[in-house]
Amino acid sequence: MNYKISIIIPTLNEEVYIGKLLEHLLSIGSEKHIAEIIVVDGGSQDKTSCIVKAFSNVNTLKNLEAFHYIQSHGETDQKQTELTTKIPVIFVKSQKGRAIQMNLGAKIAQGSVLYFLHADSFPPQDFDTLILHEIEQGHLAGCFRMQFNSNHWWLRLAGWFTQFNWRACRGGDQSQFITSSLFQNIGGFDERFKIYEDNILINALYQRKMFVVINKPLKTSSRMYEKHGVWKLQYFYWTIYVKRWLGASAEDLFQYYKNNMT
Repeated sequence: MNYKISIIIPTLNEEVYIGKLLEHLLSIGSEKHIAEIIVVDGGSQDKTSCIVKAFSNVNTLKNLEAFHYIQSHGETDQKQTELTTKIPVIFVKSQKGRAIQMNLGAKIAQGSVLYFLHADSFPPQDFDTLILHEIEQGHLAGCFRMQFNSNHWWLRLAGWFTQFNWRACRGGDQSQFITSSLFQNIGGFDERFKIYEDNILINALYQRKMFVVINKPLKTSSRMYEKHGVWKLQYFYWTIYVKRWLGASAEDLFQYYKNNMT
């Protein structure tokens, strides 16, 4: 079967990262393997939509507007370059909520493989080839190991643990690929969950023993740890994990989030 990947990126006020991510994907991705990049926005009030639209609907990308947004936010150390690509970049408006946004992206995706990616996570070189290799080997869902852009010893250790195929080491920041047919069979992301939606889907895949970890590092931002503090945020993540394991509902988890992290 000739698989192609639809990259789905949910956004909400991501002007600092989305331009750099799109440049990264278009620079290293192959039009042979990638059907499209779909950015599903949940109502951004910043320049996210302008940046994405600057990358949209071009075949030869030498787009001054797109690079202006990247450079104005200090997002690249590279000189302005020309990216020749036929990978479509599609901007879609959605109701707020990552599960809702990602389900909408999956609904309109043309690819037979869905690749869900956070706006501040950057997959490794040849990510598309690596994903399709796993699919062709019969591994219908999985992620990459993760590396934070931080030298904090705990975050380096946490990233190191993500190479192991253990459910407790999984999270949405590591990105997630899954065949469209399997995604539909599972029922997509559970839209009742305003947080922890990635892990709900991952849990279903682990129950079916259908998850693989590609041992190449995806680099992700440590911005949430910098904002809230490493130990406070890690305690929050552990607590959410345990609460769900003990049977907490989607509303219970979101209420805990509102009480402690907003």
